[in-house]
Amino acid sequence: MDRDALRGRTVIEESREAVVVLDDEDRVLAVSRRARQALEGLREGEPLPEPLLRGEGGRTPLVVPYGIGGRTERLVYFSEAGDLAAYEELRSGFTAAVSHELRTPLARLLSLLELAGLPGEDVPALVEQARHEIDVIRELIDEVLFLAELESGTRVVSLGAEPVLPVLEQVARELSEQAARAGVALHVEGEDDATAEVRPRMMGVVARNLAENAIRYAGPGTTAKLSVRREEGHTVLSVVDDGAGVEQSDLPRLFERFYRTDRSRASRGTGLGLAIVKHVVTSAGGTVEAHGGRGRGLEIRCVFPTP
Repeated sequence: MDRDALRGRTVIEESREAVVVLDDEDRVLAVSRRARQALEGLREGEPLPEPLLRGEGGRTPLVVPYGIGGRTERLVYFSEAGDLAAYEELRSGFTAAVSHELRTPLARLLSLLELAGLPGEDVPALVEQARHEIDVIRELIDEVLFLAELESGTRVVSLGAEPVLPVLEQVARELSEQAARAGVALHVEGEDDATAEVRPRMMGVVARNLAENAIRYAGPGTTAKLSVRREEGHTVLSVVDDGAGVEQSDLPRLFERFYRTDRSRASRGTGLGLAIVKHVVTSAGGTVEAHGGRGRGLEIRCVFPTP
């Protein structure tokens, strides 16, 4: 199998959709993993069952014909009833959330500019505050775009096994001043041979977002520990702080986009950091979970399969 054919088969196999490739006689050429799990009677080299093409069983086929080497083949996507409606609901909800999150710093920026035009105001101080609001807007836009690239597959998460500890040490160095200003002591520990199949750039995104979450929410006089170790055939990256913690009921929602436990919006975070963490970790085949409680600190564990 040449490189292009292998690449094409891999794209089909790893697709998040239930997709089947047919030849011009409706024989199955390739099947995605999700299609094998969701549909019965799929066998390469054999005809696709007629009931599937007729949309029986609650799945609607979307047929995309294309030509290759003088032959006509077809991609057939099978979606369950309600899939499109659910996607549209998610998309519109995400768009509304982004608009809402942008509206707040924009309103503060407009207020600062109006104040700067009044006599007797400290214009340099107002300009500095305005710069901060612009940074907030820029950070939000950058993270929305980054998350979109992750979901589209533009950003490659995994290319091979890489050591994790050096990434944690670098992130701690980069955030040392920010942590000191917040009164949070950052510590790093771990095993040198702990590796994960995640690009250092992506592992840095995970570690940085977890550390910044602790810096923002743990509170002054607290400690946040970044660690990595091998545990029961997995590599575990964890960030543990002894700060204020969150309510038990909030733990399952920490990885939702724009979800914040501080309803008063005292934090200037984008609300996307932990959502990005979850996406990177799950894209690498891992899992992420939060433990803790109000007044008992917070632990976030990212568990990666051992390379």
